Amino acid sequence: MGNREDLLAGARRCLEEKGWARTRVRDIATAAGGVSMAAIGYHFGSREALLNAARIEAIDEWGTRIGRTVASFGETGSSPVGRYEAMWTAIIKSFQDDRTLWLATIEALLQAEHSEDLGRYLAGGQAQGRRGLAALLLCAREVEIDDAAARTLGAAQMALFTGLMTQWLTDPEQAPDASEIVTGLQALTGIVNSDT
Repeated sequence: MGNREDLLAGARRCLEEKGWARTRVRDIATAAGGVSMAAIGYHFGSREALLNAARIEAIDEWGTRIGRTVASFGETGSSPVGRYEAMWTAIIKSFQDDRTLWLATIEALLQAEHSEDLGRYLAGGQAQGRRGLAALLLCAREVEIDDAAARTLGAAQMALFTGLMTQWLTDPEQAPDASEIVTGLQALTGIVNSDT
């Protein structure tokens, strides 16, 4: 790898081990195998730009991985509720297996307040995620999903996803499991569909 790639890899390691705020230029250079600290300015312009690039790369990689996980949920012939519960089981496993990446994602949301580039990237990712989740739930291709489905079904599923992620990162012992999520949604459906 060249210096640029080494710096990206080092920055990703630092983000996972130290987080955004505690990562110094020296930490990145060391994690990159001793690449000169001046190379950060040459290749990226600043520590913040390098950390943003590393975070975006990590989020893209995670998005691809979680997309494959979610797309393969459930067994052939299982009921829609069974497939939906199996999907949540796979997502919860990802919260456990990829904890540092999920934490970095939360930190990215906070850092987007201070970086227009990162904010635009995350907003675009959310729009794509809403459409992708709607397509997954409707067993359709993303190009077949209209804006209304993305902004309702996709957005509601993303809200559940993000909320569950924060619960699992904060207190995994008390966070709901997949069957509790399904039961809770069934209760909410009863409330939403009631005439009173």
